[in-house]
This record gives sequence, C-alpha cells and structure tokens, in this order.
Amino acid sequence: MADEEIIETSEEFIEEDEEKLPFAKAEVVRLMKENLDDDKMIRERVKVEMNKFLGEVLKNVCKQLNEYPYTTIEYEMLKESTYPYTNIERINQEKERILLHLNAIKADCDALAMDVQKTLKLKDVVEEDTFTFSAQDDEEEEE
Repeated sequence: MADEEIIETSEEFIEEDEEKLPFAKAEVVRLMKENLDDDKMIRERVKVEMNKFLGEVLKNVCKQLNEYPYTTIEYEMLKESTYPYTNIERINQEKERILLHLNAIKADCDALAMDVQKTLKLKDVVEEDTFTFSAQDDEEEEE
C-alpha cells in the first residue's frame, strides 16, 4: 500500500513538472536519445531536469542579450552570449593553462625565497655582529 502511494505521488509530481517545462518533452528526449548510446535508458526525472536545465540556459543567454542597448538582436550578439556554452572545452583548456602557469610562478617564488634564506642569513649576521661584554672580557683586554 505504501509503495502504491509513493508511485502515485511521484507520478503526480512528474505530471505537475511537465506542465511547467519550457520545451516540449518529446523533443528534448528525442535529442537526448540521438546523442546517447543506444543501450542507455533515461529516467523520467532526468528528462524533466534536462528540460529545466535547457530552459535556464535560455534564460541566462536572454539576460545577457538584454544587456545590449539595441532593440534588434543580431547574430553576433547571440554568438557572444552563447560563447560560454559553445566553447566550454576551450575555456577549460585556458583555465588549465593559467593554473599551470600560476603553479610555475609559485615554484619560482618558493625557489627565490629559499635562495634568499640561504644567501642572506639575516639572523646569523645579526648574531655575529652583536658583541657581548662581560667582566672577564674586560679583564683579559687589560692584561
């Protein structure tokens, strides 16, 4: 009995979500199946969430398009607004390149710091330059 209630509740939840989906569910599923391996099965929740995700992407692109001061949206504006989505591989490669460069800079800084500590032993120099005067030293100098 409890299992039947859970199934009914989840079906109601899915039906409610389908009404609010931004795109036709069948079209999204068709596109997913075209791009997935034949042996893959798609759960209902995945179909719904993919549809919502695509709707969010569309909203984000439109927000960026709204930032242009022009009343007509040109193709170049669309290309610029969709750049993060269409060039994600290039963006990730650039991120990796920058991180490698920063790590190299960090290693150089660490090496320089070690060189400074070895060659300019400031603490040792201060200890050698300080003189301690004691009564015995004064007596030995007088003799």
